[in-house]
Amino acid sequence: MPQSIKLALVGDYDPSFVPHVMTNEAVAHMGPAIGARIEAHWIPTMKLLEDTSGQLGAFDALWIVPGSPYRSLEGALNAICHAREKGIPTLGTCGGCQHMVIEYARNVLGFSDAQHAEYNPYASDLFVTPLSCSLVGQTMDVILHPGSRVAEIYGRNRVKEQYYCNFGINPAHRATLDEGGFRVVGEDADGEVRVFSLPTHPFFVATLFVPQLTSTAQHPHPLIAAFLKTAMVRVRV
Repeated sequence: MPQSIKLALVGDYDPSFVPHVMTNEAVAHMGPAIGARIEAHWIPTMKLLEDTSGQLGAFDALWIVPGSPYRSLEGALNAICHAREKGIPTLGTCGGCQHMVIEYARNVLGFSDAQHAEYNPYASDLFVTPLSCSLVGQTMDVILHPGSRVAEIYGRNRVKEQYYCNFGINPAHRATLDEGGFRVVGEDADGEVRVFSLPTHPFFVATLFVPQLTSTAQHPHPLIAAFLKTAMVRVRV
């Protein structure tokens, strides 16, 4: 019998939002691809304002999905903090990536006022800011740092990925995050940050692109597969 993985999809599900539909499809075909039975549950961010451990304690992996602004910024950050501190495999895509940056800045680096421009464009310490050009619907090259775990997962240092976002990482805080441990491991052709990884964690990866948009049953996305395989190891242990 296939091993069972309990996966929390942290976000506010909208059946009309393409990345949410594609997230469900990616989960559905990923089970046969990695030889596991994946029990996925959408967890609305409002439910994570209190009792985060109670809501998430039974899950083996957390996927912080696109779709910001979330109904509760604090709920999303609570989930990310829980996963980071408990060593739970975590993947953040698009808006999920942006919120992983905010959580790390606030709770690890001590920037208590770290903010996302989508919630408060006039905040004094913006770690996530509007992109100069929208990336919604665009496919672009991502250059991965040689030797990084993400590059090893792909098996190459240059890939093409699709985007669905209008916000990105404030370049003024790139070095702050990287030197603070949330390492920049992927950029676009212009040097803009596209992938972060926390090397001290079993799996804590954030991508501004949306890998579920290109994952299919015939060609499961390697990053999503690696994320869930890490959860399988954790379950066995």
